[in-house]
Amino acid sequence: MSEWRPTADFTALGRRAQLLCQIRGFFAARGVLEVETPLLASAPVTDPNIEAVSAQSPSGEGLMYLQTSPEFAMKRLVAAGSGPIYQICKAFRRGERGRRHNPEFTMLEWYRPNMSLDALIDEVVAVVALAVGDADVAQMTYQQVFELHCGLNPHAASLDQLKACAMEHLDLSFDSDDRDLWLQLLMSSVVEPALNPKQISIVYDFPETQAALAKIAVNGDGQRVARRFEAFYAGMELANGYDELRDAGELVRRISDDHSRRAAAGQDLPPIDRYLLKAMAKMPECSGVAIGFDRLAMIACGAERIDEVIAFPLESV
Repeated sequence: MSEWRPTADFTALGRRAQLLCQIRGFFAARGVLEVETPLLASAPVTDPNIEAVSAQSPSGEGLMYLQTSPEFAMKRLVAAGSGPIYQICKAFRRGERGRRHNPEFTMLEWYRPNMSLDALIDEVVAVVALAVGDADVAQMTYQQVFELHCGLNPHAASLDQLKACAMEHLDLSFDSDDRDLWLQLLMSSVVEPALNPKQISIVYDFPETQAALAKIAVNGDGQRVARRFEAFYAGMELANGYDELRDAGELVRRISDDHSRRAAAGQDLPPIDRYLLKAMAKMPECSGVAIGFDRLAMIACGAERIDEVIAFPLESV
């Protein structure tokens, strides 16, 4: 095949276009406003697991960043009184390339003021069903899936127990004292592949240390957990949703923790989004979620690689 041609065939691109129309119809029927926010931002997320793509400022002075998601700008709209909103847009993450990843990808993200996390999960299931059709749904806590597939309580297990479990299941040649690294490794390499690929799996109540921008709550066992969920289907993570944090002071504390972890790993320390901090004081109670649209398209098309549902991946531009 000529290198100038698209990697996706036109049947896949047609199904992708149809899915976009279905999603817009879904939100229009529910009175959710479609919005657009800038791709360029003065500050990216500080999460050590996400690296933003930097760009020269249009003014020629300093750096800006291509958004890793529209989260910060959309939260400013919600704080300003937009009501429920959604966006379908391009997002960018450095170093992410593989069977399911392209550094430039399409994100579907929406925010629902005064909607419970349970109601948001129902909406996520309905959106995923646009791509997969009717499917069974299973909801489990993070603790339940770890106990089922790893045989340990992720909140109570010691660092040595997490390491031993990982060594039992995986061929590893490194060591670390970062507890979350082992939890994330077990989640991605042991738990996720064990989830039923033919059902929509919702995993919720993540460890407090993996809250990102979600609130913290106390579960029935007295354990502090993140009010956060992820959705999976066909062996892929599709969605990441939060009961959104509204405390600017707590946000600063979490950013400081991110910076400390980044410094220890030799990563760049990105600036803080001062506009988001100011908007926090006006944020209503809100739940929000992001879905990788390209992955939805992969499921809708029965594709094995992201290249089969996007016209021109990284190597083609």
